[in-house]
Amino acid sequence: MTALTDILLPADQAEGTSNTVGKWFKAAGDAVTANEPLLEITTDKVTVEIAAPHDGVLTEILKAEGDAVEQGEVLGRVGPAGQVIAPPATPSPAHPPIRPSAPDASPEPDLAPAVRRLLREHRLDPAAITGTGRGGRITVEDVEKAAASKGAGSAPSASSASGRMVPHSAMRKSIAAHMAQSMATAPHVTTVFEADLSAVIAHRHATGKTATYTAYFIQASVAALKAVPEVNSRWHDQALELFDDCNIGIGTALEAGGLIVPVIHQAQILDLAATALRLSDLTARARAGTLAPKEVHGGTFTISNHGVSGSLVATPIIINQPQSAILGVGKLEQRARVDGDGRIVARPMIYVTLTIDHRVLDGFQANAFLSKWVETIERWS
Repeated sequence: MTALTDILLPADQAEGTSNTVGKWFKAAGDAVTANEPLLEITTDKVTVEIAAPHDGVLTEILKAEGDAVEQGEVLGRVGPAGQVIAPPATPSPAHPPIRPSAPDASPEPDLAPAVRRLLREHRLDPAAITGTGRGGRITVEDVEKAAASKGAGSAPSASSASGRMVPHSAMRKSIAAHMAQSMATAPHVTTVFEADLSAVIAHRHATGKTATYTAYFIQASVAALKAVPEVNSRWHDQALELFDDCNIGIGTALEAGGLIVPVIHQAQILDLAATALRLSDLTARARAGTLAPKEVHGGTFTISNHGVSGSLVATPIIINQPQSAILGVGKLEQRARVDGDGRIVARPMIYVTLTIDHRVLDGFQANAFLSKWVETIERWS
Protein backbone atom coordinates (compact mmCIF):
# COMPACT_ATOMS: atom_id res chain seq x y z
CA MET A 1 0.00 0.00 0.00
CA THR A 2 1.34 3.44 -0.90
CA ALA A 3 1.97 5.71 2.10
CA LEU A 4 -0.35 8.63 2.67
CA THR A 5 0.61 12.06 3.99
CA ASP A 6 -1.36 13.41 6.94
CA ILE A 7 -2.68 16.96 6.77
CA LEU A 8 -2.18 18.33 10.30
CA LEU A 9 -3.18 21.53 12.09
CA PRO A 10 -0.04 23.74 12.00
CA ALA A 11 1.86 24.12 15.25
CA ASP A 12 1.54 27.91 15.17
CA GLN A 13 -2.22 27.50 15.55
CA ALA A 14 -1.89 25.96 19.00
CA GLU A 15 -1.96 29.27 20.86
CA GLY A 16 -5.44 30.16 19.60
CA THR A 17 -8.23 29.40 22.01
CA SER A 18 -10.25 27.64 19.32
CA ASN A 19 -9.64 26.20 15.86
CA THR A 20 -12.45 25.30 13.48
CA VAL A 21 -12.49 23.95 9.94
CA GLY A 22 -13.93 26.80 7.92
CA LYS A 23 -14.13 25.43 4.37
CA TRP A 24 -12.64 22.68 2.22
CA PHE A 25 -11.63 23.86 -1.24
CA LYS A 26 -11.23 20.28 -2.50
CA ALA A 27 -13.34 17.15 -2.21
CA ALA A 28 -12.09 13.64 -1.56
CA GLY A 29 -10.81 12.22 -4.82
CA ASP A 30 -9.75 15.58 -6.29
CA ALA A 31 -6.25 15.99 -7.68
CA VAL A 32 -4.11 18.53 -5.84
CA THR A 33 -0.79 20.23 -6.49
CA ALA A 34 1.92 21.16 -4.01
CA ASN A 35 1.19 24.37 -2.06
CA GLU A 36 -2.36 24.57 -3.43
CA PRO A 37 -4.84 25.67 -0.72
CA LEU A 38 -6.83 22.68 0.53
CA LEU A 39 -8.87 24.19 3.36
CA GLU A 40 -9.13 27.15 5.69
CA ILE A 41 -8.95 27.10 9.48
CA THR A 42 -10.75 29.82 11.44
CA THR A 43 -9.88 30.80 15.00
CA ASP A 44 -11.04 33.51 17.35
CA LYS A 45 -8.17 35.58 15.95
CA VAL A 46 -7.41 34.85 12.30
CA THR A 47 -8.34 32.71 9.29
CA VAL A 48 -5.53 30.79 7.60
CA GLU A 49 -5.26 28.44 4.64
CA ILE A 50 -3.58 25.03 4.78
CA ALA A 51 -1.90 23.94 1.56
CA ALA A 52 -1.26 20.56 -0.01
CA PRO A 53 2.12 19.09 1.03
CA HIS A 54 2.82 17.70 -2.47
CA ASP A 55 1.23 16.77 -5.78
CA GLY A 56 -1.27 13.96 -5.52
CA VAL A 57 -4.86 13.17 -4.62
CA LEU A 58 -6.91 14.20 -1.59
CA THR A 59 -7.72 10.66 -0.50
CA GLU A 60 -9.92 11.44 2.50
CA ILE A 61 -11.33 14.23 4.62
CA LEU A 62 -11.43 13.45 8.35
CA LYS A 63 -12.62 16.81 9.70
CA ALA A 64 -15.73 18.34 8.17
CA GLU A 65 -16.53 22.04 7.86
CA GLY A 66 -17.49 23.40 11.26
CA ASP A 67 -15.59 20.73 13.23
CA ALA A 68 -13.37 21.88 16.10
CA VAL A 69 -9.76 20.71 15.82
CA GLU A 70 -6.70 20.73 18.05
CA GLN A 71 -2.97 20.65 17.43
CA GLY A 72 -1.85 17.23 16.22
CA GLU A 73 -5.22 16.16 14.87
CA VAL A 74 -5.32 14.84 11.31
CA LEU A 75 -7.59 16.90 9.06
CA GLY A 76 -7.29 14.70 5.98
CA ARG A 77 -4.78 12.75 3.91
CA VAL A 78 -3.06 13.19 0.54
CA GLY A 79 -1.86 10.26 -1.54
CA PRO A 80 0.45 10.12 -4.57
CA ALA A 81 -0.72 11.34 -7.95
CA GLY A 82 -2.69 8.81 -9.94
CA GLN A 83 -3.85 6.89 -6.89
CA VAL A 84 -7.32 5.44 -7.37
CA ILE A 85 -9.71 5.87 -4.47
CA ALA A 86 -11.96 2.88 -4.14
CA PRO A 87 -15.25 3.27 -2.32
CA PRO A 88 -15.61 1.18 0.85
CA ALA A 89 -16.93 -2.30 0.11
CA THR A 90 -20.40 -3.04 1.46
CA PRO A 91 -22.09 -6.43 1.30
CA SER A 92 -25.06 -6.56 -1.05
CA PRO A 93 -28.23 -8.01 0.47
CA ALA A 94 -29.75 -11.02 -1.29
CA HIS A 95 -32.96 -9.13 -1.83
CA PRO A 96 -32.36 -5.39 -1.67
CA PRO A 97 -35.33 -3.47 -0.33
CA ILE A 98 -37.46 -1.60 -2.79
CA ARG A 99 -37.38 2.11 -2.05
CA PRO A 100 -39.77 4.63 -3.49
CA SER A 101 -38.25 6.80 -6.16
CA ALA A 102 -37.38 10.33 -5.17
CA PRO A 103 -36.84 13.40 -7.28
CA ASP A 104 -33.29 14.35 -8.05
CA ALA A 105 -31.73 16.22 -5.14
CA SER A 106 -31.20 19.86 -5.86
CA PRO A 107 -27.59 21.03 -5.74
CA GLU A 108 -26.40 22.41 -2.41
CA PRO A 109 -26.72 26.19 -2.39
CA ASP A 110 -23.63 28.37 -2.44
CA LEU A 111 -23.14 29.16 1.24
CA ALA A 112 -20.47 31.15 3.03
CA PRO A 113 -18.48 29.27 5.72
CA ALA A 114 -20.06 31.34 8.52
CA VAL A 115 -23.54 30.53 7.18
CA ARG A 116 -22.71 26.82 7.02
CA ARG A 117 -21.51 26.82 10.62
CA LEU A 118 -24.66 28.56 11.87
CA LEU A 119 -26.89 26.18 9.93
CA ARG A 120 -25.15 23.18 11.49
CA GLU A 121 -25.16 24.70 14.95
CA HIS A 122 -28.91 25.38 14.88
CA ARG A 123 -29.77 22.30 12.80
CA LEU A 124 -31.55 24.33 10.15
CA ASP A 125 -32.36 23.29 6.59
CA PRO A 126 -31.10 25.91 4.11
CA ALA A 127 -33.96 24.99 1.78
CA ALA A 128 -36.41 26.34 4.36
CA ILE A 129 -34.71 29.76 4.55
CA THR A 130 -35.32 32.57 2.09
CA GLY A 131 -32.07 34.33 1.28
CA THR A 132 -31.98 38.12 1.20
CA GLY A 133 -28.43 38.45 -0.11
CA ARG A 134 -27.35 39.17 -3.65
CA GLY A 135 -28.86 36.66 -6.02
CA GLY A 136 -30.95 35.18 -3.23
CA ARG A 137 -27.96 33.92 -1.24
CA ILE A 138 -28.56 33.10 2.40
CA THR A 139 -26.80 35.53 4.77
CA VAL A 140 -25.79 35.24 8.41
CA GLU A 141 -28.69 37.53 9.31
CA ASP A 142 -31.12 35.20 7.51
CA VAL A 143 -29.91 32.24 9.57
CA GLU A 144 -30.04 34.25 12.81
CA LYS A 145 -33.65 35.22 12.13
CA ALA A 146 -34.56 31.62 11.34
CA ALA A 147 -32.84 30.42 14.50
CA ALA A 148 -34.63 33.04 16.58
CA SER A 149 -37.98 32.03 15.07
CA LYS A 150 -37.24 28.39 15.82
CA GLY A 151 -36.34 29.21 19.42
CA ALA A 152 -39.40 31.39 19.91
CA GLY A 153 -41.65 28.60 18.70
CA SER A 154 -40.11 25.97 20.97
CA ALA A 155 -40.25 27.77 24.30
CA PRO A 156 -42.39 30.64 25.57
CA SER A 157 -40.52 33.71 26.74
CA ALA A 158 -40.65 34.55 30.44
CA SER A 159 -40.63 38.25 29.56
CA SER A 160 -43.46 40.21 28.03
CA ALA A 161 -40.97 42.37 26.10
CA SER A 162 -40.52 41.56 22.43
CA GLY A 163 -37.07 40.75 21.10
CA ARG A 164 -35.00 38.30 19.12
CA MET A 165 -32.18 35.86 19.75
CA VAL A 166 -28.88 36.62 18.00
CA PRO A 167 -26.57 33.57 18.04
CA HIS A 168 -23.03 34.18 19.27
CA SER A 169 -20.24 34.12 16.73
CA ALA A 170 -17.23 31.87 17.30
CA MET A 171 -15.11 34.96 18.04
CA ARG A 172 -17.58 36.26 20.63
CA LYS A 173 -17.75 32.88 22.36
CA SER A 174 -13.96 32.72 22.49
CA ILE A 175 -13.65 36.29 23.81
CA ALA A 176 -16.22 35.53 26.51
CA ALA A 177 -14.37 32.40 27.62
CA HIS A 178 -11.02 34.21 27.57
CA MET A 179 -12.30 37.14 29.64
CA ALA A 180 -14.03 34.89 32.21
CA GLN A 181 -10.89 32.78 32.52
CA SER A 182 -8.73 35.86 33.07
CA MET A 183 -10.94 37.22 35.83
CA ALA A 184 -11.07 33.80 37.51
CA THR A 185 -7.28 33.42 37.32
CA ALA A 186 -5.87 36.83 38.25
CA PRO A 187 -6.89 39.26 41.01
CA HIS A 188 -7.30 42.55 39.08
CA VAL A 189 -6.24 45.88 40.58
CA THR A 190 -6.15 49.19 38.68
CA THR A 191 -4.17 52.39 39.25
CA VAL A 192 -5.07 55.67 37.48
CA PHE A 193 -2.80 58.56 36.42
CA GLU A 194 -3.20 61.66 34.24
CA ALA A 195 -0.87 62.67 31.41
CA ASP A 196 -0.42 65.98 29.59
CA LEU A 197 0.03 65.41 25.84
CA SER A 198 1.28 68.92 25.04
CA ALA A 199 4.81 67.73 24.20
CA VAL A 200 3.56 64.86 22.06
CA ILE A 201 1.16 67.12 20.16
CA ALA A 202 3.96 69.63 19.50
CA HIS A 203 6.22 66.83 18.23
CA ARG A 204 3.48 65.46 15.94
CA HIS A 205 2.93 68.88 14.38
CA ALA A 206 6.69 69.39 13.96
CA THR A 207 7.06 66.03 12.18
CA GLY A 208 4.00 66.29 9.95
CA LYS A 209 1.79 64.00 12.04
CA THR A 210 3.45 60.93 10.56
CA ALA A 211 2.82 58.92 13.74
CA THR A 212 -0.47 58.29 15.51
CA TYR A 213 -0.84 58.86 19.23
CA THR A 214 -0.83 55.10 19.76
CA ALA A 215 2.70 54.91 18.34
CA TYR A 216 3.83 57.33 21.05
CA PHE A 217 2.00 55.25 23.66
CA ILE A 218 3.87 52.14 22.50
CA GLN A 219 7.21 53.90 22.78
CA ALA A 220 6.35 55.19 26.26
CA SER A 221 5.33 51.67 27.26
CA VAL A 222 8.72 50.33 26.16
CA ALA A 223 10.46 52.90 28.38
CA ALA A 224 8.22 52.00 31.33
CA LEU A 225 8.68 48.24 30.80
CA LYS A 226 12.44 48.72 30.89
CA ALA A 227 12.12 50.72 34.12
CA VAL A 228 9.83 48.14 35.78
CA PRO A 229 10.59 44.78 34.07
CA GLU A 230 8.24 42.84 36.36
CA VAL A 231 5.34 44.28 34.36
CA ASN A 232 6.69 42.51 31.26
CA SER A 233 6.27 39.06 32.75
CA ARG A 234 4.27 35.87 33.10
CA TRP A 235 3.23 34.17 36.32
CA HIS A 236 4.14 30.53 36.90
CA ASP A 237 3.41 28.69 40.14
CA GLN A 238 7.11 28.06 40.73
CA ALA A 239 8.58 31.35 39.44
CA LEU A 240 8.02 34.63 37.60
CA GLU A 241 9.13 34.60 33.96
CA LEU A 242 10.62 37.95 32.90
CA PHE A 243 10.77 38.65 29.16
CA ASP A 244 13.67 40.35 27.41
CA ASP A 245 11.57 41.40 24.41
CA CYS A 246 8.74 43.93 24.66
CA ASN A 247 6.11 42.28 22.46
CA ILE A 248 3.28 44.79 22.69
CA GLY A 249 -0.23 43.92 21.59
CA ILE A 250 -2.69 46.60 20.46
CA GLY A 251 -6.39 45.93 21.07
CA THR A 252 -8.12 46.55 17.72
CA ALA A 253 -11.90 46.68 17.35
CA LEU A 254 -13.36 45.09 14.22
CA GLU A 255 -16.16 46.65 12.20
CA ALA A 256 -18.20 43.44 12.26
CA GLY A 257 -17.81 43.21 16.04
CA GLY A 258 -15.25 41.55 18.24
CA LEU A 259 -11.69 42.41 19.11
CA ILE A 260 -8.30 41.26 17.88
CA VAL A 261 -4.87 42.00 19.34
CA PRO A 262 -2.07 42.19 16.74
CA VAL A 263 1.39 42.16 18.31
CA ILE A 264 4.36 44.42 17.59
CA HIS A 265 7.24 42.07 18.35
CA GLN A 266 10.49 43.43 19.76
CA ALA A 267 9.10 46.94 20.08
CA GLN A 268 12.20 47.84 22.10
CA ILE A 269 14.37 47.89 18.96
CA LEU A 270 12.04 50.20 16.99
CA ASP A 271 12.12 53.98 16.89
CA LEU A 272 8.96 56.07 16.62
CA ALA A 273 8.86 56.05 12.81
CA ALA A 274 9.31 52.28 12.57
CA THR A 275 6.73 51.75 15.30
CA ALA A 276 4.21 53.90 13.42
CA LEU A 277 4.76 51.95 10.18
CA ARG A 278 4.45 48.55 11.87
CA LEU A 279 1.35 49.67 13.77
CA SER A 280 -0.37 51.01 10.63
CA ASP A 281 0.31 47.79 8.72
CA LEU A 282 -0.87 45.46 11.49
CA THR A 283 -4.08 47.33 12.32
CA ALA A 284 -5.04 47.62 8.62
CA ARG A 285 -4.56 43.91 8.04
CA ALA A 286 -6.30 43.07 11.32
CA ARG A 287 -9.45 44.83 10.09
CA ALA A 288 -9.06 43.20 6.66
CA GLY A 289 -8.76 39.76 8.25
CA THR A 290 -5.38 38.99 6.66
CA LEU A 291 -3.12 38.66 9.71
CA ALA A 292 -0.87 35.62 9.99
CA PRO A 293 -1.13 33.51 13.19
CA LYS A 294 2.33 34.59 14.38
CA GLU A 295 1.20 38.23 14.29
CA VAL A 296 -1.37 37.70 17.06
CA HIS A 297 0.74 35.37 19.22
CA GLY A 298 3.59 35.92 21.65
CA GLY A 299 2.46 39.20 23.24
CA THR A 300 3.96 40.10 26.61
CA PHE A 301 2.04 43.34 27.28
CA THR A 302 -1.14 44.89 25.84
CA ILE A 303 -2.44 48.43 25.25
CA SER A 304 -6.17 49.20 25.06
CA ASN A 305 -6.59 52.64 23.51
CA HIS A 306 -10.28 52.82 24.40
CA GLY A 307 -10.26 56.61 24.22
CA VAL A 308 -10.56 56.51 20.43
CA SER A 309 -14.26 55.65 20.89
CA GLY A 310 -14.87 58.36 23.52
CA SER A 311 -14.19 56.55 26.79
CA LEU A 312 -12.50 58.59 29.54
CA VAL A 313 -11.65 55.78 31.96
CA ALA A 314 -12.19 52.01 31.78
CA THR A 315 -11.50 49.94 34.86
CA PRO A 316 -10.65 47.23 35.23
CA ILE A 317 -9.59 46.37 31.71
CA ILE A 318 -9.40 42.59 31.59
CA ILE A 319 -5.80 41.36 31.43
CA ASN A 320 -4.88 39.49 28.27
CA GLN A 321 -3.79 36.23 29.89
CA PRO A 322 -1.17 34.98 30.47
CA GLN A 323 0.26 38.50 30.64
CA SER A 324 0.64 40.36 33.94
CA ALA A 325 -0.79 43.79 33.10
CA ILE A 326 -2.68 45.86 30.56
CA LEU A 327 -2.51 49.60 29.84
CA GLY A 328 -5.66 51.62 29.20
CA VAL A 329 -5.58 55.03 27.51
CA GLY A 330 -8.63 57.30 27.66
CA LYS A 331 -10.00 60.09 25.49
CA LEU A 332 -7.85 63.14 24.80
CA GLU A 333 -9.60 66.34 25.90
CA GLN A 334 -8.83 69.84 27.07
CA ARG A 335 -8.94 70.14 30.88
CA ALA A 336 -8.28 72.95 33.32
CA ARG A 337 -4.91 72.71 35.06
CA VAL A 338 -3.05 74.96 37.46
CA ASP A 339 0.44 75.86 36.20
CA GLY A 340 3.53 76.70 38.22
CA ASP A 341 2.49 80.34 38.57
CA GLY A 342 -0.93 79.44 39.94
CA ARG A 343 -2.77 80.25 36.73
CA ILE A 344 -5.59 78.09 35.39
CA VAL A 345 -4.77 76.94 31.88
CA ALA A 346 -6.27 74.45 29.42
CA ARG A 347 -4.14 71.40 28.73
CA PRO A 348 -4.63 68.35 26.42
CA MET A 349 -5.04 65.61 29.03
CA ILE A 350 -5.74 61.89 29.12
CA TYR A 351 -6.41 59.41 31.90
CA VAL A 352 -4.13 56.39 31.74
CA THR A 353 -4.67 53.21 33.74
CA LEU A 354 -2.63 50.13 34.50
CA THR A 355 -4.56 47.03 35.51
CA ILE A 356 -2.27 44.47 37.12
CA ASP A 357 -2.33 40.85 38.19
CA HIS A 358 -1.94 41.35 41.95
CA ARG A 359 -0.22 37.98 42.24
CA VAL A 360 2.64 39.42 40.20
CA LEU A 361 2.70 43.14 40.98
CA ASP A 362 1.97 45.45 43.88
CA GLY A 363 0.67 49.01 43.78
CA PHE A 364 4.19 50.41 44.19
CA GLN A 365 5.38 48.76 40.98
CA ALA A 366 2.22 49.75 39.10
CA ASN A 367 2.66 53.37 40.16
CA ALA A 368 6.35 53.29 39.23
CA PHE A 369 5.43 52.02 35.76
CA LEU A 370 2.85 54.75 35.17
CA SER A 371 5.15 57.42 36.59
CA LYS A 372 7.80 56.51 34.01
CA TRP A 373 5.15 56.27 31.26
CA VAL A 374 3.77 59.75 32.04
CA GLU A 375 7.26 61.21 32.35
CA THR A 376 8.17 59.86 28.90
CA ILE A 377 5.04 61.32 27.34
CA GLU A 378 5.23 64.72 29.02
CA ARG A 379 8.97 65.21 28.31
CA TRP A 380 8.85 64.08 24.68
CA SER A 381 11.37 65.92 22.53
